[in-house]
Amino acid sequence: MVIKSIYLHLYLIFYVKKFTILLLGVIFTTLIVGSIQAISADHLEPGEGIFKDQEDVEYVTTRDTNYQVYLQSVIRNGDGQLISVTESTKTASHIPHKITDHVFDTLMGEKKIITIDNIKYEKVQYIFSPTLEQRFLGLYPIYEETKIGLKIEGDVLVRMKEKTKDYNNWKIHYCATFEGHGYVCIPVFQVLVTSAMLEPADVITQQWTILRELN
Repeated sequence: MVIKSIYLHLYLIFYVKKFTILLLGVIFTTLIVGSIQAISADHLEPGEGIFKDQEDVEYVTTRDTNYQVYLQSVIRNGDGQLISVTESTKTASHIPHKITDHVFDTLMGEKKIITIDNIKYEKVQYIFSPTLEQRFLGLYPIYEETKIGLKIEGDVLVRMKEKTKDYNNWKIHYCATFEGHGYVCIPVFQVLVTSAMLEPADVITQQWTILRELN
């Protein structure tokens, strides 16, 4: 087990599907557990893979696939008072690759078998409450091959704590080393929701309900 601290004096460029964040004055603490084995890049190989090119992730809407994704978001202020409860009404997206099945099978908790319109599904419910730092970065990991601790300071910290931000796209990220792409966080699932304005002190609790049709 190795603990490594990295201080970025200038810029950290963090890519998640054409999404670039420039940060100034960020301390990253990475906890590396064991050896890291890269997942092979697949955008140059035949067939459908994780990446469609060097930077972009291949994803499809869940309509007419074996996945259905729903998201309920509960927002409370810093005093715990309820502000709103919203549920996704638009079609979600996912990566059409076995890595999505891996996340569903191993990282999302207990599965139940349900029947809807005579079709059997596996159902999981995953609850997640992103921190202010994660919201600021737009990074919501369910798995981190290399554990990353964030410490934001300086002007970035001031902006993060003062700025009210509009959110309309929530994701579940899988962070790992992909051969040919480096260490990246890919959005395995994502949902568009009605825009919500969050103050820095607000707390959002997400309940992801994901169904996978049984063959």
